[in-house]
Amino acid sequence: MTDKNHSSQAQDDTVETHAAIAQGGLLHHLRISVIATLLLSVLCCGVYPAIVWGLSQAIFHDKANGSLIKDDGGAVIGSRLIGQNFTDAKYFHGRPSAAGSGYDATASGGSNLGPTSAKLLNGTTKPSSAPITPAGAVVDFDGIKLRLFHYCDDNSIAFEPSRGGKAIPMDAFTKEFKGSAGWDEVKLILAFNDTDHPLALKAMQPVPSDAVTASASGLDPHISIENAIAQSQRVAEARRVPRDKVLKLIADCTDGRDLGLFGEVGVNVLMLNRALDKR
Repeated sequence: MTDKNHSSQAQDDTVETHAAIAQGGLLHHLRISVIATLLLSVLCCGVYPAIVWGLSQAIFHDKANGSLIKDDGGAVIGSRLIGQNFTDAKYFHGRPSAAGSGYDATASGGSNLGPTSAKLLNGTTKPSSAPITPAGAVVDFDGIKLRLFHYCDDNSIAFEPSRGGKAIPMDAFTKEFKGSAGWDEVKLILAFNDTDHPLALKAMQPVPSDAVTASASGLDPHISIENAIAQSQRVAEARRVPRDKVLKLIADCTDGRDLGLFGEVGVNVLMLNRALDKR
């Protein structure tokens, strides 16, 4: 009995010892985990961001703060990195956004429409709660054809309209699609989507692709040099300045490729329009 009691006591002591060791090990690992979490939080969420912020402010101050553009009074008027909506004839116009109605800085991203998409090519309309056209609809997505029409019309580029493959005289085209309030965009889009006799437009000179298509971001601040040159005559006439001076400003506001290799050469529209206003 004595040997059995000693054996039982030894087993109990062993179990208690193992339990104490396990508990101590758990507390040890828990303490390490808490310390590691706190240390990494301080390093990754405090020290590292502070170092990166400090270096960026010291080395790339302008870029780190959004490449902001300020007027002579110090007020922010935009950024070199984001386009703006310009519609006046005296300004150069930027690339359209994917939103479907000109440039929209609140609608970033692409349209995700393929090259054979009828919506991308012809545009779409939607019902209006406050009808402003005889059809009681408004433009939902402008489409490439409507953008092409406006680009040609704005910049005095001749184009040839046709219905079902048959040419339409310009006076008949104007009479059908232009009213007292200007061009009827809804009527144009409906004609582009006509399945029996679709309306088509053919520009008499090449039109830059960036004039009628959106960029991947939808917020591109640049246009191609060809696009800027095509708009230069309109801007020069609206401002009553020689076109050569406008072309000189285009050259001054042209940004080259990054590191001379990456990206495409482009004209920063905001910087160009700001340079025009300074004149």
